[in-house]
Amino acid sequence: MQFHIEDMTCGGCARGVTKAIQSVDPNATVMADPPTRSVKVISSASREQLEAALRAAGFPPRAA
Repeated sequence: MQFHIEDMTCGGCARGVTKAIQSVDPNATVMADPPTRSVKVISSASREQLEAALRAAGFPPRAA
């Protein structure tokens, strides 16, 4: 699954995004790319669960 996160602009943001996703699924694989503001996720969690965690962490996503 892929997300576009407009507010992810640096490595620190990418770590925050990764932490938010892994709070839902500790085994998730997260590939965050701040220059393009894209995040690819391999997870058993639902899109809705991940979106909720990202919003709660201050990184509202939109589908990419």
